[in-house]
Amino acid sequence: ALLIDTFRILLELSGGQFELTSSAQDLLVIDHNDADMSRPVKTLSGGETFQASLALALALSEQVTALAAEGASKLESIFLDEGFGTLDEATLDIVAGTLENLASSGSRMVGVITHVGALAERIPVRFGVVRGSAGSHIERVSV
Repeated sequence: ALLIDTFRILLELSGGQFELTSSAQDLLVIDHNDADMSRPVKTLSGGETFQASLALALALSEQVTALAAEGASKLESIFLDEGFGTLDEATLDIVAGTLENLASSGSRMVGVITHVGALAERIPVRFGVVRGSAGSHIERVSV
């Protein structure tokens, strides 16, 4: 069930481009923008790997919620601190688009922890850590 949910979520996050499947030995990605060619997941680029990892994390959160006792709290938020500073411009654009699509679905709140200005600028609601004489505190940043 976890893999099935991951496959479904990745298809949604990638705008229908990527679908996961499994072989007897490995997970494969089917790239619908490349004549439906399948290849090992280890060949995914940085942004594509991010999408696959995020799909797995979201699927896992759905599974945990489903396993929780009736009336238990749902996991309605996710915070990402993925080392965005290591991504090139094109990959960062894929990551930002993925996060925007996820946030626009309205299914959960997505918090992003980043020092990358280009990514922060695409996030509509921002908070910053401000250092003061009495210590650090968090402030909402006007957009």
